[in-house]
Amino acid sequence: MTFKPPLFALPAEAPSAETRPHAFELHGQRVEDPFAWLKAENWREVLKDPSALAPDIRSYLDAENAYAEAALGQAAELRKTLVAEMRGRIREDDASVPEPDGPYAYYSRHREGGQHPLICRRPRTVHRIAEEPEDGEIGEQILLDGDKEGEGLAFFEIAGASHSDDHRLLAWGVDTKGSELHTIRVRDLETGEDRPERVETTAGEAVWNAAGTAFFYVALDENHRPARVMRHRLGTDQAEDTVVYEEADPGFFVNIGRTQSGTYLTVTASDHETSEVHLLKRSDDEAALTCVAPREPRLIYSVEDWDAYLVILTNADGAVDFKIVTCPLDATARENWRDAVPYRPGVMIRHLHVLGNHLVRLELENALPRIVVRDLKGEEHTVSFAEEAYSLALLPGYEFETVRIRFVYSSMTTPAETYDYDCVTRARLLRKRQTVPSGHEPADYVTRRLFATAPDGESVPISLLHRRGLALDGSAPLLLYGYGSYGTLMPAGFRTNLLSLVDRGFVYAIAHVRGGTEKGWNWYLDGKREKKPNTFTDFVACGRALVEAGYTASGRIVAHGGSAGGMLMGAAANLAPDLFAGIVADVPFVDVLNTMLDADLPLTPPEWPEWGNPAESRDAFETILSYSPYDNVAAKAYPAILALGGLTDPRVTYWEPAKWVARLRATMTGGGPVLLKINMEAGHGGAAGRFDRLEEVGLIYAFALMAAGCAGQAV
Repeated sequence: MTFKPPLFALPAEAPSAETRPHAFELHGQRVEDPFAWLKAENWREVLKDPSALAPDIRSYLDAENAYAEAALGQAAELRKTLVAEMRGRIREDDASVPEPDGPYAYYSRHREGGQHPLICRRPRTVHRIAEEPEDGEIGEQILLDGDKEGEGLAFFEIAGASHSDDHRLLAWGVDTKGSELHTIRVRDLETGEDRPERVETTAGEAVWNAAGTAFFYVALDENHRPARVMRHRLGTDQAEDTVVYEEADPGFFVNIGRTQSGTYLTVTASDHETSEVHLLKRSDDEAALTCVAPREPRLIYSVEDWDAYLVILTNADGAVDFKIVTCPLDATARENWRDAVPYRPGVMIRHLHVLGNHLVRLELENALPRIVVRDLKGEEHTVSFAEEAYSLALLPGYEFETVRIRFVYSSMTTPAETYDYDCVTRARLLRKRQTVPSGHEPADYVTRRLFATAPDGESVPISLLHRRGLALDGSAPLLLYGYGSYGTLMPAGFRTNLLSLVDRGFVYAIAHVRGGTEKGWNWYLDGKREKKPNTFTDFVACGRALVEAGYTASGRIVAHGGSAGGMLMGAAANLAPDLFAGIVADVPFVDVLNTMLDADLPLTPPEWPEWGNPAESRDAFETILSYSPYDNVAAKAYPAILALGGLTDPRVTYWEPAKWVARLRATMTGGGPVLLKINMEAGHGGAAGRFDRLEEVGLIYAFALMAAGCAGQAV
C-alpha cells in the first residue's frame, strides 16, 4: 500500500475555547486549569435534563461538533459505505439461545430493522444434551418490545429484565437520557401491561423476593452513587420503600444479585480492592442481612451457596490469583474458611459457577482461558481450545439443579459459537454459530499472539488479526487497541466490525498492557496507582514491537481506547506522538488530577484505590500530575486526534475530552487535526440503538482510514 498524507479537509479555523484564569495550589505546587469553565456548575441537573446546560458551554460544544463533521466531510460516502458493510454482517433478526427456567425458556431477539431487543419466552422444550433441541418461535410470548417502548425517544436502553420466580411478573429498568438514572417498572406477564408504580433513580437491576410480592433494587444518592439497597412492595409508593442496606463509605459502591441456587439475595459493597458481602434469604425478606465476613483492606471475595455450605472465591491469605474456599452457612467467619481449590501461582480463577452437583470455574493460565468442572467426588476435567489466541465466556443461566453449563467460544478469526455442555457425559452440543450474512471465511485471516518487551523487561502480550497474504514489510496501517485498568481483561474474540478495516489492509492488534489481568492479578497490580505509568510504556512498547516485526511502520499506527483506555490514549500521545498517525480517544478519562480531586463527582471516592487520592497523598498527587493527559499537553506536534464524549455521561464527564481538546489546540505546535465530537443525546456507552452504534463506529473507522492516508483504499 502506498502511503498518502492524511485526507482531512479542514475548515478555515478551528473553534477556540476561551481561556479563563483558574488555578489551585496543593502540596506546594500550583496547577493551572484555564478551561475549568467548561465543567457545568449544574452538572447534576444536566445529567437529568441536558437542556439545562449553560448557553456558552453548549455553544462551544456545538461549534466543535460542526467542525468535526466538516473536517470529516470528505469521508461522508466512506462512512456510509462502512456502516452498510458492518450492517451487512449483522443478522438483523438474530436471537440468543433460549435459556431454560422451569416451564419456560427465556431469550432476547431483534426483529429485522429493529434498533432495540425484544425480551421473549416460550414453553420449554425438554431435551438431553446430546439431542438437537427444537428451535423456532413456537408459542413465543414477547414480554418486552424494546422498539415499541423506545419509539420517539432520542435515547432508550433497557438496563435489566428480571422475572419473578412464579413467572407472572417482569421487573425491567430503563434509561432514557444516557445518564444511567434508571427507572424500574413492573409488567404483568398475563396482561402484558405495566403496573402503575415506577421506581426512579436506581441502578436499574431488580432482584425479586421468593414470593414475587416485592423486589430489591439499588438507589442512587445525590451524587449518582449506588449507595442503598431498598425493598419495594408491590402496590405501594416508592416513598414507602424500606432501606435494607445503606453504605456509609462514599468510596464503596453497592450492588445486588442472587446466588445460583436462588436461595439468597447478595448485597455486595466494594471498591476496586476490597469487598464485603451480605446475605438475605429471599423466602424471608423481612429478616436482617447477614454479613459473610467483615471487610478487610484488600480482601476480595464473592459467594455462592451449596447445600449447607458457602463456596467463596477469594484472594485471602495471599492468594493473589484467587482460590476457592468453603465454610458452613452457620459459621462464615474467616477462620472457618477451608481450601477447596487451593491457590496456584500463575493460574487465575476468574469466575465461579456452582450447580447442584458440580463446581465450575473459569480460569486463566498463560493468558489463555479454560473451564474446569469438578464433581462431588472432587474429580476434575477441563474444557479448552487449541487456537493460539481466543475468548471463552461462561454463561450463568437460571437453573441450579442441572448438569448443563453454557459457554461461548470465539477467536479473532472464528465467529462466536455457543455450546451446551453436559458435566457428566462431557458431551458438547453446538447451539448457535454466529452468522455473518455477507459471508466470512476464517481461513482468509490470520490471528497470532506476539510479545513486546517493556522498558523494565516485562513481556507484554499482543493479539493481532490480519488478512492472510498481507505483506509484512512495514507498509500496512495498524489499529492498536488498549485499555489496561481495573483488572479488565481484553478478550481476543470475534468482532465483525473489524473486518471493514482488516479487509482494507489494516492490521488489528490488542495490546494486553499492565492494568488488566491477562497475566494474572499481579498484572493488574503492576498497572495501578504508583505503577500506573507501566500501562502507558507497555502500550508504546507494543507499538514499537509491531514496527520491529514488520507489521507496520512508525507513523502508520492509529491508537484506539475508551474510558480509562482513553486516558491511555492521551498519555501515549504525550509520550510518543511520532509513533502514531492518529489517536481515537472514546469517552476519555484525560482530566485525571482534577477529577480525582473532586470528591463530589460520582466515581471519584471509589476510584481512589485505583489511582490514589491526590488530596491526601503528596505521592499520589505527584504521580497523577506526572501522567494526567490534560496536565501534560506540551508544545509539540501531535498526531491527528478524534475525541468522543457524551453530554449525559456520569462516568467520564463531557468536559474531560472538551478541556483536553481545548488545551491541545492552544498548546500544540503542529500536526493534528484535533477533533471533538460530543453526543448531545447519550452518555458513556454512546448511542443505544444497535444501528445507531454503527454510525459511531463508522465515524471512528473513517477517521482511522483518513489518518492513515488510505481512506480511498477499496475492499
